Amino acid sequence: MMKRRIMLKPDEVKDFVNAASKCDFDVDIAYNRYAVDAKSIVGVFGLDFSQVLTVTYSGYNANFEQFMSRLAVAC
Repeated sequence: MMKRRIMLKPDEVKDFVNAASKCDFDVDIAYNRYAVDAKSIVGVFGLDFSQVLTVTYSGYNANFEQFMSRLAVAC
């Protein structure tokens, strides 16, 4: 199970959801205890973009990893 911490801006949501949708595994995005399916644009827009978000997934997709690297927050 991979966990990545990202900062997401509202104008990046469409690209994020598109990248997650191309994965053949589950991708979740969460803030505190509120978690949603990262393939749901409505769910992702319900998150607080002023906070660091945690993306959890259990597979590998090179394009998704590259996209996640652009959004990653240093821990």
